[in-house]
Amino acid sequence: MGLILCLETATKNCSVSLSEHGSVIAFKEITTEGYSHAENLHVFIETVLHEASKELQDLDAIAVSKGPGSYTGLRIGVSTAKGLCYSLDIPLISLETLDILAQQVKDDTAIIPMLDARRMEVYSAIYNRQKERIRDTEAQILEEHSFSQHLSEGKTTFIGDGVAKFKEICTHIHAIFITDALPSAKDMGKLAEIKHKKNDIEDVAYFEPYYLKDFKVG
Repeated sequence: MGLILCLETATKNCSVSLSEHGSVIAFKEITTEGYSHAENLHVFIETVLHEASKELQDLDAIAVSKGPGSYTGLRIGVSTAKGLCYSLDIPLISLETLDILAQQVKDDTAIIPMLDARRMEVYSAIYNRQKERIRDTEAQILEEHSFSQHLSEGKTTFIGDGVAKFKEICTHIHAIFITDALPSAKDMGKLAEIKHKKNDIEDVAYFEPYYLKDFKVG
């Protein structure tokens, strides 16, 4: 079940995918320093639908990355998703941005995705080897011994655009760093399908992005 349009605009990555039964059937994204979401998002939606020979009216739901992330990026993605859901009368599914980012880790390790904030601050969450979240998203100031307890328990993969500054101060032997990854719509399909099957959906009229705080205005 489920032809789901997935939108990821929480960072400088403007990303759109179309998933069917949890598998991606069309995908388009671009990463720019200037946050090109407003110019590209609707074009990318049209592109993935065309590539898959689908119409907006074929959609069963729309999934959107809810944050945290760029205030402007989140606002554009969520307002687009809400407008389409309202006009098509289909469900809105929200996914936590760090849940999406964690999906990129393929190794059998604990996972700590990080999104860059100001100075030495990041947004992070902690996941076990099964990609189950064991600590919710927090804003935190990075220090040399941050996450030392989790690192002492075994290999831990840090992933995201906030990792580079942690790599500079963390020397733990169990730390694995993936510094150039951003959350992508290509990793949203399975998560969205699970929520769709459970009817875990948002109220289109009242749903708002999870800003946590305005840490990066794009």
